Amino acid sequence: MPISDTAMADAQLGPTLKPSRAMVLAAGLGKRMRPITATTPKPLIEVAGKPLIDHMLDRLAEAGIEEAVVNVHYLAGLVESHVRRRRAPSPKIQISDERARLLETGGGVKKALDQLGDAPFLVVNTDDLWAEGPRPNLRRLIDYWDPKRMDVLLLLAPTATSFGYDGAGDFSMDAHGRLRRRRDREVCPFVFAGVTIVNPSIFADTPDGTFSMNLIFDKAAAEGRLYGMRLEGFWMHVGTPSAIAGAEARLADSLS
Repeated sequence: MPISDTAMADAQLGPTLKPSRAMVLAAGLGKRMRPITATTPKPLIEVAGKPLIDHMLDRLAEAGIEEAVVNVHYLAGLVESHVRRRRAPSPKIQISDERARLLETGGGVKKALDQLGDAPFLVVNTDDLWAEGPRPNLRRLIDYWDPKRMDVLLLLAPTATSFGYDGAGDFSMDAHGRLRRRRDREVCPFVFAGVTIVNPSIFADTPDGTFSMNLIFDKAAAEGRLYGMRLEGFWMHVGTPSAIAGAEARLADSLS
């Protein structure tokens, strides 16, 4: 059952407990985007006249995020130069350098923990876009975050209506927003939409080096502290060259 904005409002804590920093995952090789990524890192691929990373950074700024840590590996200099040239709107940018070794999602976040601080923070992909609903989704997610109940909170999109995704879903969600992983041969109603709020303490006892954020999700789920919130609007995953035109058309439709 989707979580209502009334329930989100009830869960709000003081504004000082709301995340103000974000980790932007921009280090991947972008293999599914070849041949474009032979010369252009995936975060700099343009959709609707704007690089993917700028779509996300602009949304972070609009949601009140003050600082963003961007990790870099493949064609790192191009990504680093681009984000340092950004003007307004923009959170303050730091770089987490993974040139020497690509650490995957979880390992990349763990490497940047000193830059991200001790408070809860967002982790965002750069290849996930959406057309907004009545309220901006990042603000809704931040408002819903409740560290008394949660270690990890995921933004989720309906599997059946999402663009650029043809799988069987990732999660089921109960009436309280708690998540369960999809079982074998099961179809689940929600797919991970590429945005997470995480309590940094959950990285304790995780391995050094390379690992996936799925390890963090499963750790939170085992403790009953993995939650989700349904995205309002329309979610798009831009994972292949053929998905670019479709995402642009759907963004244009949402503004018409």
